[in-house]
Amino acid sequence: MPHFDETHGCIVFLLLLLPVMASGDCKCDIAEPDAIQSHQNSTQILKLKVISIASILVAGALGVCLPLLSRKLPFLNPQSGIFFMVKAFAAGVILATGFVHILPDAFDTLSSPCLNHHGPWSKFPFAGLIAMLASVATLMTDSIATGYYKKQHLKNNSTKQVSAEGDEELGGGRKDEHVGKVHMHTHATHGHAHGPAVDVDDEQIITSSSAEVIRQRIISQVLELGIVVHSVIIGISLGAAQSIETIKPLLVALSFHQFFEGMGLGGCICQAKFKSRSKAIMAILFSLTTPMGIAIGVGISGVYRENSPRALIVEGIFNSASAGILIYMALVDLLAADFMNPKLQSNFNIQLAAHLSLLLGTASMSLLAIWA
Repeated sequence: MPHFDETHGCIVFLLLLLPVMASGDCKCDIAEPDAIQSHQNSTQILKLKVISIASILVAGALGVCLPLLSRKLPFLNPQSGIFFMVKAFAAGVILATGFVHILPDAFDTLSSPCLNHHGPWSKFPFAGLIAMLASVATLMTDSIATGYYKKQHLKNNSTKQVSAEGDEELGGGRKDEHVGKVHMHTHATHGHAHGPAVDVDDEQIITSSSAEVIRQRIISQVLELGIVVHSVIIGISLGAAQSIETIKPLLVALSFHQFFEGMGLGGCICQAKFKSRSKAIMAILFSLTTPMGIAIGVGISGVYRENSPRALIVEGIFNSASAGILIYMALVDLLAADFMNPKLQSNFNIQLAAHLSLLLGTASMSLLAIWA
């Protein structure tokens, strides 16, 4: 039998210890090492987080409010060429946010080694599955809600028309000798004209215009939902961060992101023709979401463990869902709707400018992934 001396015994012991050392690389359920924080002033970190709240709040509010001031800023009118360019840039930012920032983070989170012993998370690409299901669910919600509101609108119009006809019969509307004709005065020609009570082309135009408004309202509401979900998660991550090297790039990236994401959302809200109160509520909700997430992160920073299985699962699921929603909204409801607009397609210069703006938006937000 071979003789094992002390050297061989040490080698065997080290080999047996390797799996234990490898499994210890993932610091699950415990805080990150405090070596960096030991030479940093916690007051400075808190001050930087307060600056982040103020900066992101101002950037988001400015971005979402600019399109809402289109009456005072003619170049931001929804029918202007510059508006198409700005909205294309903002849609590019939202698209890059979903593809380059949120979705990769979701894959990393749900495939973390810390989840090896907590269900099948590391054995299947759940991030892609959840993002796909979120996109399909957004499509279904979009379709069902649009159909429902169109039916409601047509029903209300039919009720008003029947009521108007009843009032006319009871009151004896002023008609001329031609049967079925209504006597109307046209100020444009300073004369009189005779025509049918309801013109078919006018009715189609009214119906088409109303359908577009309904569509834009649904788009703006669903888009804000996807933005809010992601904003809370990223805000908590910044608020709970304990390193200046982590907070600084996030501050710059989120300020830039909130401004142009707000431009895209503000454009949708403007086109949706909400009442002033509804516009204000949606703008305030968007502006406050990320700062509120940062405040929550600051409050729970003492107990929040970003590598704990529960935090990883919750963050991964929400990031996957918000990525699916934002990617769908950017491609289908923002870009496809605008790029198929007759005004854009009939003007090559506006079309080229919108394409370049889209590429610039995606490139700008993608480059930020280097630092955040």
